[in-house]
This record gives sequence, C-alpha cells and structure tokens, in this order.
Amino acid sequence: MKKWKTLNTSQKLETEDVIKILLENRGLKTKKEIDEFLNPKLEQVNIKSIGIDKTELRKAIERIVKAIKNKEKIVVFGDYDADGICGTAILWETLHSMGADVMPYIPHRIEEGYGLSETGIKNLKLKIKNCGLIITIDNGIVANKAVDFANKAGIDVIVTDHHVPSKKLPDALAIVHTTKLCGAGVAYLLSQEIKNGEEDNHLELVALATVADLVPLVGANRTLVKFGIEKLRQTKRIGLLELYKESGLRQSEIGVYEIGHIIAPRLNAMGRLEDGIESLRLLCTNNQEKARMLAYKLGSTNRQRQELTIQAVEHARLEVISKKSEIKSLMFISHESYQQGVIGLVAGKLTEEFYRPAIVVSIGEKYSKASARSISGFNIIEFIRESSEFLVDAGGHPMAAGFTVETTKLALLQKTFEEKALTLLDEEKLTRILRVDCELPLSAVDKNLYDGIQNLAPFGMRNPEPVFVSKDVVIEDMRAVGINGKHLKLQFRIQNSEFRINAIAFGMGERLGEFKVGDKVDIAYTIDKDTWNGNKKLQLKVKDLRK
Repeated sequence: MKKWKTLNTSQKLETEDVIKILLENRGLKTKKEIDEFLNPKLEQVNIKSIGIDKTELRKAIERIVKAIKNKEKIVVFGDYDADGICGTAILWETLHSMGADVMPYIPHRIEEGYGLSETGIKNLKLKIKNCGLIITIDNGIVANKAVDFANKAGIDVIVTDHHVPSKKLPDALAIVHTTKLCGAGVAYLLSQEIKNGEEDNHLELVALATVADLVPLVGANRTLVKFGIEKLRQTKRIGLLELYKESGLRQSEIGVYEIGHIIAPRLNAMGRLEDGIESLRLLCTNNQEKARMLAYKLGSTNRQRQELTIQAVEHARLEVISKKSEIKSLMFISHESYQQGVIGLVAGKLTEEFYRPAIVVSIGEKYSKASARSISGFNIIEFIRESSEFLVDAGGHPMAAGFTVETTKLALLQKTFEEKALTLLDEEKLTRILRVDCELPLSAVDKNLYDGIQNLAPFGMRNPEPVFVSKDVVIEDMRAVGINGKHLKLQFRIQNSEFRINAIAFGMGERLGEFKVGDKVDIAYTIDKDTWNGNKKLQLKVKDLRK
C-alpha cells in the first residue's frame, strides 16, 4: 500500500503556476536557482564546483605528464559496469591521443572481483610488462591493501573514484575524488584538465554512465546528462551506432529511458556474465564489422542475463514469501545458485516489490559475494560497514552497496544485520511514500503543460518526473493487457464532460478486480506522450489509483 504525500496543496490551472510549483518542490525558489536549473551551462561543471581537491588533481596531472614524457607504461584500471567502462574509455582515449603508452584493464568479476586488488595487479603485470603507473576509474577509494601492494611493487597509483570512502584513505600518489558525480564524470573532468578543456566526444559517454549508475540527476549530473544526450543523438561513434541498430533504437529519440533500460543493460551484461573488456572494445573500436559483431554479442549476452535474472528473482521471491512472517524489516536472501553478476538486480527487484532493504548473497565455497539495495532514508553502506568485523571488504553508496564475507560467517552476519535493522527501521520508514507534486484538474492536462514539464528534464533520482493527482475521475474503460495481463489499459473521463484521456498502469493488472467501469477514483500519474503508427497523443502513466 502506498501513502500519498502531496508536496503542494494549492490547486492551479495555469501551466505557468504548475511549473512554478514543480520548481519549488525541487528546492528551486530564487531567480538564480531557477535560471541555472532551466538553462544549465556546461562550463559551470568544473573541478571547483564539484569539490575535487586541487592539490590532489595537480599531483595526478604532473605524474601523468611525467609518465607520458618518459614513455612509461600506464594502465587505466576500470570497473566492469557501464560507469567504469565509459570512464575507462574516456581516459584511455585521452591519454592515447596524447601519445601515451597506455593500456586499459577491466578486472574479471569472478576471478578478480570488484576494483583494484592484489590479484588484479598480479594479473595485469603478467599481461603488461613494466607498468609504472596505474590510474583507477570508478574504484580504488577503499582499495588500501591493493594500493600498498602496488607501492611495494614500485607502481604508482592515482585513484579516481566517486564511491563513499572509508575512514582511512589508501596511500595513493594522488586521489581525485568526489561523490557528486559518477566515476566516468570524474574521469571526464580529469581528462579535460589534462587536455586544457580541448573539445572531444566524451560527453556522450558521461551521459551514458551517469544514467546507468543511478546517481542523482541534479546539479552537475543533470547538466552533463542534458548536454550528453544531445551528443548521443549526434554521435559518430561506431560502437554506439551499431548498439542502437542491434537494440532497435532510433538515434534521434535517445533519452534517459533508452539509456537506462536498453543501452546500459547491454554494456553491463558482459561484466555480469563474461568479460567487461568486450563492452570497452565496442565503445572504442573504429572497425565497423568488429563493432557490429560486438554489438550482437552484447545483445545476446544481455538476453542470457535477463533469463538468469528472472530465474533468480523468482527463487528469491518465493524465499521471501515463505519467510514473510520472519522478515520484519530487512530481507537477507542467500543461495548457491545465484550468479554474482545478477544479485544486484535481484536485490533491486525485491526492494521494489516488498519495499524493504534487500541483501542478496551468492554463496561460494570459501567466500560469498553480496549486493544490497535500500529504501529512502536508510543508508545501506553505513549500515553494512557497522559490521565490518565480519567482512572481507565492502563498498558502495547510501542506496546500493556490495560486500564480501567468509562463507563460514554468513549465518552470524545475517543474524547481526537482521537484529540491527529491527532497531533502525520502523513502520514509518517501511511505508512506501508516493510523492505527489500537486493536485490538478484532469482537464488541465494538455500539450502546453506537457511541453512545460519537459523543460525540467532529464528526469531521474532527486529530479523525478512530476506526479499529479486528479480526484473523482470516472473510469470509462478498463482492461488487462500485456503478457499474463500484467498491466492495465484505462480511459478516464470527467463527470458531465466530454474530456477523455487514455492511461496505462504498468504492473497493476492484478488490481483489475478492485475496480469496474463507471467507478469514481482518485488517480496519481505522470503525463506521457504515446506514439503509435506515427501518431502522437498524450496519455497518463498511472502510479496509483484508489476509490
């Protein structure tokens, strides 16, 4: 059950008034704040504005320039997710264009694990002889042991990362860090500083990574995505063009949804199931035939990932349902069959359905890997680190994290987590809140309002698509649609009026029996444009409805 929380109780008809309310709801009240939001400027995203330490940045750039000059071997050590892949492409291409002797390295999820590690360094030394400098991308801020290992091996390390640091920072030569951007965003700014702001084609990759990594789409992130999407719609990057073709996307229509639900899952799939380096090769290749083959491989692997995720989600769901009376606050589900590459997705699905923080564990013989997803108001990485005495490692963000634990300690860790969560999560925190921007007469939904709302895009975390409530609307038509009737297709009208509008309620097919044609209901919705056979018209996306 969702609790509706209306952020502004005044009822307005004029589009201008509604837009003003939407801006206020997003904390934008002064003329300066509103102008910067509606008219962002790329030059306002810089080292100072996002809080990167200038001394650390200078040390990093001096060391990189020295390595290029002395023809030292440089390794850009990335991560196997879309953020790490895009960031690695950005810095590798930048250094390569400057004549550096540079190679990218993407660790293998199963064999080497996340981030810079002793195993990863040993493996890259076998493949890349005489490495003198490692630059991490989207990892490294908690890799204290690995950095010490590199230092002893005579390899300097520059850490670039955006994850939450632990109490002790690694003993790296330089740390270029902020939590205000994604990992590729940090790499982009470092790249820009190295090249003194020279124009490149990397903004498109920053947009991909920012959306894929689910960072808040406000401030600098929103600016980078807004301009980056424009670049994605114009890109000449062969790998992306082939990926568009493989996934059936029109380049001119690329947006946040297409990135988050179609492009990013394909980039992520290789690192989840096979080797993330293939996604990097796709982004960086100049060979069209190679790009076509790699795009096909990413698409095929993503379909395999989808099947594995469905199987694991169904297993985990049944586990949760069977233990429902025991699960008071936090879901902790573990099994030997869960693939490490999909446990984060499974945790996300459980959190979405049951609205509880979820920890899903892939049980291994000696070590077990876990992914966690959280709910609003519950910092999952802080929660996990409070039990660090049980853990091998842990890292992440307030809403998503991961850790490694010795399998023999798993049962004790579960007991500890569940007991602690009971004291921290009350009924209020565990109630799903639907934040409604304002109440709106249904007749106010028109093209002018829709166009006005689009000026607030791109939408994402902390800049959600506006949600409205209209009351006492009449259900004119209603039917289940989709596979197994999973969704509801509706038409609403206003009492004693000719006004009618179509709507879709995703995932609400099971509620068909709660309502009938002719019922008066209150609806919470976003406003969308439906395109069918070349015709475009407005429709509502129903978030919730009640009598």
